[in-house]
Amino acid sequence: MLNRKQKITFCRIIAVLIIFSVLLVLQHTGVITRYAILYYLPPYLLIGYDIIIKAARNITKGSVFDENFLMVIATAGAFVIGEYSEAVAVMLFYQIGELFQGYAVGRSRASIAQMMEIAPEYANVLKDGAITRMDPDDVAIGDTIVVLAGEKIPLDGTVIEGSSHLDTAPLTGESVPRSASAGDKVISGCLNLEGALTIVVEKEYEDSTVARILDLVENAGDKKARTENFITRFAKVYTPVVTAGALLLAFVAPLIFGGGLYGWIRRACVFLIVSCPCALVISVPLGFFGGIGAASRKGIMIKGSSYLEQMTKVTSMVFDKTGTLTKGTFAVSGVYPSAEGGYTEVELLGLAAKLESMSGHPIAVSICTAAGGSSDTDGISDYTEIAGKGITLTLEGKTYGAGNAALLKENGIPVPEEEYYGTTVYIADLDNKTELGAIVISDTVKPEAGSALQALKQNGVKKLILLSGDRKAAAEAVGNELNMDEIYSDLLPGDKVSTLEKLLDEVPQKEYLAYVGDGINDAPVLMRADVGIAMGSLGSDAAIEAADIVLMDDQLTKLTDLFRISRKTMRIVHENIVFSIGVKVLVLILGALGAASMWGAVFADVGVCVIAVLNSMRALKM
Repeated sequence: MLNRKQKITFCRIIAVLIIFSVLLVLQHTGVITRYAILYYLPPYLLIGYDIIIKAARNITKGSVFDENFLMVIATAGAFVIGEYSEAVAVMLFYQIGELFQGYAVGRSRASIAQMMEIAPEYANVLKDGAITRMDPDDVAIGDTIVVLAGEKIPLDGTVIEGSSHLDTAPLTGESVPRSASAGDKVISGCLNLEGALTIVVEKEYEDSTVARILDLVENAGDKKARTENFITRFAKVYTPVVTAGALLLAFVAPLIFGGGLYGWIRRACVFLIVSCPCALVISVPLGFFGGIGAASRKGIMIKGSSYLEQMTKVTSMVFDKTGTLTKGTFAVSGVYPSAEGGYTEVELLGLAAKLESMSGHPIAVSICTAAGGSSDTDGISDYTEIAGKGITLTLEGKTYGAGNAALLKENGIPVPEEEYYGTTVYIADLDNKTELGAIVISDTVKPEAGSALQALKQNGVKKLILLSGDRKAAAEAVGNELNMDEIYSDLLPGDKVSTLEKLLDEVPQKEYLAYVGDGINDAPVLMRADVGIAMGSLGSDAAIEAADIVLMDDQLTKLTDLFRISRKTMRIVHENIVFSIGVKVLVLILGALGAASMWGAVFADVGVCVIAVLNSMRALKM
């Protein structure tokens, strides 16, 4: 859809096109023979008055050399040498090109502006049994809100009552609705499709997911790519140079090469029309804007075109482990009875669940869950938690322990030599100083991680590197399963930064390194990497703030989409640069030699610009 200003321009174009066509017919049939300027000046002013005003305004501000100035000087020169129809045609087709560019830019902005629709307008706050509609900014942490079917979730929180399905497409690009019920965490910006949900607010609006996304969208244009900055600098130098060239053609060339002043002024006008850098100045930023818009529809938020450009040169990718390559949720991955204990796997797991039934520790909860959710505490006495070691208790007259190797050593029980991947909980009979077996708790690798990393290799990534704070065995288990090229373990946050800096020194010149993480401890590394990529849905606020790119649904497969979009965007941008400069240089040379007409100049300016803009719009279709 066109805005009001564009609609007025469209009406002016139609009116002038009709008048111009009639004037051409009258001129070629001999009806208009004298004072043609009086017939062509009104349609010229009607179609070009805003360009003339812009040029005059910019001159008063000291910004002389822009496309408005070039168009006014060129068409005024055409009037001076009697090329009235050409002057009107140049301004007419320039306005057609401008209208088309405005529409294309509007389409591109609309693809990102759709993200702005996720902003909630209100929150239904439940207090004393009554619902009050409030601005999301005024809702505090701990407040209870009710989200009805068809409403947007205004703030991040946890569902305490109700069940429904949520449309997360505006945030993640995922078309399949996600279920939500009591105990599930939900994020703002999602659309509630079915029943009412009662939610306890866990973040203020300014810290919520939707606020962070809107901030990313609004500031996406701040970080310009090197190519985009080059085009801006190029246009500032290029425009005055070609203006000087036109003046030399008009007034110096006749003195050197001879010939009539009329012919040289005509060449100078052609030269000025061709020289307008509109195709570059419009199509290059539009290409980047289209790429960022395409990525946002896939649930990938890019904070600036510079990062889109850098992604095309990423050849090394470094990953955090927990929450990035793994699910970040712990579960029982192995039950290993000892020969001395005489328990089966089922019996050992049942005993462990009984021992852990009084603890609320995540490890204890995972053991109880694996055993069927046992919470039976009958027969337990003398329950003691030992910080950093485990628990001891008496069960039906026998003393048991459940904990790590330090607990076994403290009670004089030999520690088994077997080393397992994950957190090992040893079960021991403390009365008989016997180790009964081990329960291993581990984080599981994301199901898509293997195929996602393999796809990165196919997309030109030479090195896949794992940085983890976990023990060597745990890090190597995940790294080897995913065929990582290098594995670094037992790293503190500071160690991660120093390790990453060493890896950066190893990256060849003109290539980049990207880091993918989600935790608070990843924030310094995300900032230090050439490109920092954060997991947005489960990632910490610090990681998302520090990152350059955010994957809103934590799917590693989105990394392949990111590579594809960035490379296609840069291919489109480079095509526009080569095509625009190539055609302009050719027609500039022809114009200087007197072999190009005004109509050729119109094509080299407006035609090339329209073609480049059309090419840029392909980025929106990715």
